[in-house]
Amino acid sequence: MRFAYADPPYPRQAAKHYEDHEDYAGEVDHPALIKRLAEEYPDGWALSTNPGELHWLLPLCPPHRVLAWVKPFAAWKRYHWPAYAWEPVIMAGGRSCYGTRQTPRDFIAESITMQTGLSGAKPLAFCYWIFDCLGCVPEDTVDDLFPGTHGVTHAWRSWCAQLPLAFPAEPVTESLLEEEAA
Repeated sequence: MRFAYADPPYPRQAAKHYEDHEDYAGEVDHPALIKRLAEEYPDGWALSTNPGELHWLLPLCPPHRVLAWVKPFAAWKRYHWPAYAWEPVIMAGGRSCYGTRQTPRDFIAESITMQTGLSGAKPLAFCYWIFDCLGCVPEDTVDDLFPGTHGVTHAWRSWCAQLPLAFPAEPVTESLLEEEAA
């Protein structure tokens, strides 16, 4: 299967935060991006955005879920009340791995990545969570549409290498679920 992850600059934020970056000097056309994701990645995709933009982005999406990256350490800014301490991730499609591995939660609590050279770089645990939520397996392709630091691509290679260890091939059975609950 072929999946995509898109982490563009937030709507109306590219020029402000990335004016000197050759790829982001202009604004990202989010309606066109969502259309591209839906057309080119029917197997599944995930898109990170700003909580304040959900009201107009969600109606543009095919059937989807909204996941949450909760940031235990979040910058407290005077112009946001209450402070944004989470980032929504719109997810469409994906593979259900129910019964073959532990079901991922629809949120992750993970601190932001610092000093990567690009604002908004995602931590390794976040990337693994996205791959898990999409139901990715090593035979799949995951395209990082906004590579920035290439952290998602590196995380994908790392995740594929450790996946067989993290998720054994044997299916989850009722007895295993009972053991985990105990």
